[in-house]
Amino acid sequence: MTSPAIAPSRARLLELIMELAVVRGKVVLSSGAEADYYIDLRRVTLQHEASVLVGDVMLELLERAGIEFTNAGGLTMGADPVGTAVMHAATRAGRAVDAFVVRKAQKSYGMGRQVEGPDVAGRNVVVLEDTSTTGGSALTAVEGVRNAGGNVVAVAVIVDRDTGAKERIEAEAGVPYLFAFGKDELGLG
Repeated sequence: MTSPAIAPSRARLLELIMELAVVRGKVVLSSGAEADYYIDLRRVTLQHEASVLVGDVMLELLERAGIEFTNAGGLTMGADPVGTAVMHAATRAGRAVDAFVVRKAQKSYGMGRQVEGPDVAGRNVVVLEDTSTTGGSALTAVEGVRNAGGNVVAVAVIVDRDTGAKERIEAEAGVPYLFAFGKDELGLG
């Protein structure tokens, strides 16, 4: 149940997702699967009004689920603006949450890090994603964070496509999978 305080933000974010992010037509997803629609959430997470709403809605989702965390982020590119939005929403709410970015592979130069940003070692971490089809990107991020010493406490996405990501992530990563919107809410069910 969404809290009454966040309900208008959630409703407006849903409108913006429908208006800006849902593209109908045959597409091949990053997983290799074909779909009749594409949800391009970067059109939302990088948009001035929607990005603020993303942070507020995702922070409320995590708080309502009782997830305690100090760091939020995920695999670069889709998770970058989501982590930043949650960081800013938390700051507005008087909470200290740092963002991070997980590279697809550890750097072979410089500091040789796979997880960039404030150190996640020993911290409760939420892995974020804009949307997930198979859960592969989120699982790559979970592995990177765990290798860096972070304690992953949940995976959270803006839109769940209902294509098995939840089941796979919960089984393989052993953490809760949360989502703000299901594909049915987007008229894609």
